[in-house]
Amino acid sequence: MNIFINYKIKLTNFFKTLEVKNIIKLPEKFDIFSVEIPKIKTHGDFSTNAPMIFAKENNHNPVDLANIIKKELDGKFMEIIKIEVAKPGFLNFFFNKNFWYDFLKSTDINFGKNKNLESKHILIEYVSANPTGPLHVGHCRGAVFGDILANLLSFVGNKVVKEYYINDYGNQINQFVKSVYFRILEIKDNSLFPDDQDLYPGDYVIDIAKNILKRNKLSNFGNYDLIFNDLKNLCIEEAMNLIKDDLKKLGIVHDNFVSENYIVNQKLVERALDILKKKNYVYEGILEKPKGNEVDDWEPRKQILFKSTKFGDDTDRALKKSDGSWTYFANDVAYHLNKIERKFDLLINVLGADHAGYLKRQSSCVSALSENKQKIISKVCQLVKLFKSGNQLKMSKRAGDFITASDLINEVGKDSVRFMMIYRSNDSQLDFDFDLVTDHSKENPVFYVQYAHARICSLFRKNKFEIINEKKINLDFLNQEIEIDIIKKIAEWPKCLELSAYHLEPHRVPFYLYELASLFHTYWNSGNENDNLKILNENQLELQSARLFLIKKIQLVLKSGLDILNVTAPVEM
Repeated sequence: MNIFINYKIKLTNFFKTLEVKNIIKLPEKFDIFSVEIPKIKTHGDFSTNAPMIFAKENNHNPVDLANIIKKELDGKFMEIIKIEVAKPGFLNFFFNKNFWYDFLKSTDINFGKNKNLESKHILIEYVSANPTGPLHVGHCRGAVFGDILANLLSFVGNKVVKEYYINDYGNQINQFVKSVYFRILEIKDNSLFPDDQDLYPGDYVIDIAKNILKRNKLSNFGNYDLIFNDLKNLCIEEAMNLIKDDLKKLGIVHDNFVSENYIVNQKLVERALDILKKKNYVYEGILEKPKGNEVDDWEPRKQILFKSTKFGDDTDRALKKSDGSWTYFANDVAYHLNKIERKFDLLINVLGADHAGYLKRQSSCVSALSENKQKIISKVCQLVKLFKSGNQLKMSKRAGDFITASDLINEVGKDSVRFMMIYRSNDSQLDFDFDLVTDHSKENPVFYVQYAHARICSLFRKNKFEIINEKKINLDFLNQEIEIDIIKKIAEWPKCLELSAYHLEPHRVPFYLYELASLFHTYWNSGNENDNLKILNENQLELQSARLFLIKKIQLVLKSGLDILNVTAPVEM
């Protein structure tokens, strides 16, 4: 049960009755008022800003209107023991304890899911790392963010497709294939690997070369041009195997893999260009010289350009170069046409910090291709910095110039990587501290949440408590302040999920779990100091049953949240 949705519905109906009685007037879009959790505990159990929303229509200041509404509300809902008016025009509501007891009994295995939500068909594209080697730490954050966001949106009732776009076309792929080729010659003929900064030097390239030789599918290594296409396919396959292995270690499995090479070969770029031409969104022109640093080799030249400024971009974008080849953006336009034609309700792209400049051009091409009918949202994940013993880590023993995802997972484990990569908003830079995530203390949120779940499991394992009939459990015994606080925190879970899904902000989930776990640990530890707060009390079995029932509900929410994060909910630690 989502008490905030329930009371928005109740208040909506009540406000309509007040309008019928000519007590208040409702604006045309009156239902935009909020029902929220007050930031300050003493301000009630929930609060609404309705008087502020309605004030202009009623020619009243919000506080005066709040007092009028309060007078009508007093005594209308038996579970509400007090209503207060607060500046600049809020109504704060306080529930009686019986309300909280009834609420706790209403929670079940589906608690947190919104049965009234209109399900959407959503495509989330994330990771999409170039198939030129294993994932590095920079990829980890976007990978975890996208995966948990997909889990979250699925949990609240949407149909979600998880997709990876393989960037297997263009010069970077050619350089990668050439790097593998020279490693093969190095292995076969003892040739020296060229000193070329455009090539990929990592040791993993040697491993790929060895794997290709073992597969024995190519023979004529003396003619690079002759074997290029077959070698390219093998290189990409080997690189994607590395990436998929890293993703599997992170607990990530995509539904779809779409190849850029396929998009180009199927002439989707030409088709996208034809669509844009018919809509008069394409022209031949000369772009202005790039701003900022001087570009020595820049010269004015005619190109095929897309009118992306018509859709809010800061400059028009080139689709075809003067030499007749497609730009990377042209391939991206074709890929988004492919997405549009699959008819999703919402497209979500998860991008790395280095792709922040792509947001406007991507949204522009989607708007142009769909005539503003397709919605797309891009989320950018900022940089990750790794620290150990107070020092920032910059190198990897195996990879040469970057720290691999595999290195990180092997060091601290999948659970810590997933939890901590999502523990801050994607808009903020993330400092990942090895010492913190391996510490067994309250300062380590991963440990603290998992320990709460394990403690509860241990409690039930030792006590062999089973809920046979919830209705017979007397929750009146839960009259300690911390017990009511815990119930209120449990009640916030659906609201947390609602806001997380609506704003595409999955970092709210681990934050909430940490707060709930902290309340549980405080409750547990209080029993060691105060006999009146002991959870297990054989001399007062009804009290014990009520408290174990409360603890069981905490476990339910912790398990649900950890499942969304795809982080282990341990039964013992």
